[in-house]
Amino acid sequence: MNLKNTFKYHLLLAFIIIAMHILDEYNKMGSKIFFNELALGISYLTTFNIAFFGTYVFNYKVICPNTLAKKKILLFIIGLFSLSFVFAGIRFLMEEIIMYSITGFHNYGDRTRTFWYYIFDNAFYALKAGLFSAFMYFLFNYLRSMSKIHQLQIERQKAELDILKTQLEPHFLFNTLNIFYSELAESKPETAKGIYKLSELLRYLTYETKEDFMPLTQEIKFIKDYMYFYEKRFENNFHLDFTIKGAVTTQKMPSLILIHFVENIFKHGIINDMDHPAKITIDITSDFLEITTENKISIGQNYSGSGIGKENLKKRLQLLFEDAYELKHDEAHEIYTAYLKIPLKN
Repeated sequence: MNLKNTFKYHLLLAFIIIAMHILDEYNKMGSKIFFNELALGISYLTTFNIAFFGTYVFNYKVICPNTLAKKKILLFIIGLFSLSFVFAGIRFLMEEIIMYSITGFHNYGDRTRTFWYYIFDNAFYALKAGLFSAFMYFLFNYLRSMSKIHQLQIERQKAELDILKTQLEPHFLFNTLNIFYSELAESKPETAKGIYKLSELLRYLTYETKEDFMPLTQEIKFIKDYMYFYEKRFENNFHLDFTIKGAVTTQKMPSLILIHFVENIFKHGIINDMDHPAKITIDITSDFLEITTENKISIGQNYSGSGIGKENLKKRLQLLFEDAYELKHDEAHEIYTAYLKIPLKN
């Protein structure tokens, strides 16, 4: 099923519902009456279905995304009952105002054309339209989720394969680093510390990032360890303002997202200019994480190109969050800024 265009499936359902409605009226009225009143019947069938599918669309586009998508079941139930007013309002406009001005006939009699009776009499059809649209909303969301999970699995397998293609035997590598660390721990503690952090970086990349979401504490530790090596390389010429705002507790975030922004600064930016230090700010709340980076652009670097890293990041964010994230890049006056806001899992 192609979920990029769901309109045709709604159209198919509409065709089935209308056909069943016509068949039901034919069985109730009999062929003689049905065909004698065909013109008027088609008119009222049209107005009824405008009300029915108007209610269907309103529930699918407005109520479901704002209640079911946010797991607000009570609000959804209230919204479902409110559809009686939507359905009755559309039908009254079509039949008792527009159709009446054309034909001079009321579909409802004087006694039954009262407000509460009209609402009550149309409540069943409104509920029916609401349930049909809610079912379709659930169905398409479920299929999208299954498609997204499948795509994420494919992307993860591709990433794991790429890692395997470039790996030395990891156990051999880690054991060798551990030997160096042990030998240098007492005589050269700073060198041993660097070896240990390198081992931690490689171990995290190799083993611990296979899940889509990782603890925020580990992701922040990873980028701190990554920055440590650049700090050692540039020593007194390392000028980077790194700030974390908010509490890091049990939140989880997609693995290896932050490193994209940090790595771009070191690859393409200037971090040895005291007058224009690079900046990384991570703002954390219980529900969201925001990262903002700013750096002076290194001569010859061009951020505006559609690099593979940026495209992969957008693709992954779209798969994980659909439209529930915000990503911005800007390049002006030799300064490059990047911004990302994503939901956190608790």
